[in-house]
Amino acid sequence: MPTIPSAAGRRAALTAVMAAVAGLLAACGSASAPGPASSPAGTASSHQAQPGAGSASSATSMPTVPGMNGLAVCQPAALKVTVDTSQAGGAAGSTYYPVNFTNTSSSPCGMYGFPGVSFATAAGQQIGAAAQRNPAFGDVAVRLDAGGVAHAWLQVAQAANYPSSTCQPVTAPMLRVYPPGDTRAAYVNQSFPACASAGAPLLTVMPVRAGKGMQGTTP
Repeated sequence: MPTIPSAAGRRAALTAVMAAVAGLLAACGSASAPGPASSPAGTASSHQAQPGAGSASSATSMPTVPGMNGLAVCQPAALKVTVDTSQAGGAAGSTYYPVNFTNTSSSPCGMYGFPGVSFATAAGQQIGAAAQRNPAFGDVAVRLDAGGVAHAWLQVAQAANYPSSTCQPVTAPMLRVYPPGDTRAAYVNQSFPACASAGAPLLTVMPVRAGKGMQGTTP
């Protein structure tokens, strides 16, 4: 006949079985935990990547011309800047020169507003006062197709209009030209009688207009 375990033996066996079951349940709980936790971690990672991509896109986006349906502003590297002395004209102690901007890229771009202009040394340093803006003419958006041209008239007053002590006359070997709204300059090899003193301003600039500057026309 089989041996019947004592009450103490039965309690010990029952305790052992319960311990084994608890161990199995604990093991199952540990194995299943990483499954649901891994999904939120992956989702968070993908959301973090999107703002980064958006920031990079906005940082590299090009400025656009007002009222031109997203047309990009012409970049200095794509502009050839020249002074057309053949179209210069004189009036009342000043000479007017068209400063032409040619789009040398293969894509259209636009311009808007006043360029910044000053006399400059051969090393690119400003001479005298920078050009004042002529308030009689307003800003106009201009589209330049590939190879297209825009211009701005530059009024250059005669240095002799000022006493020598006020003007401090010099010869400026070039013009420094900033396209409208930009901080990168182009330099044009064109000499002018100039005043070294900032207290004797000689230059006045007008806003850009479409096409090449032609003698006898103003904005």
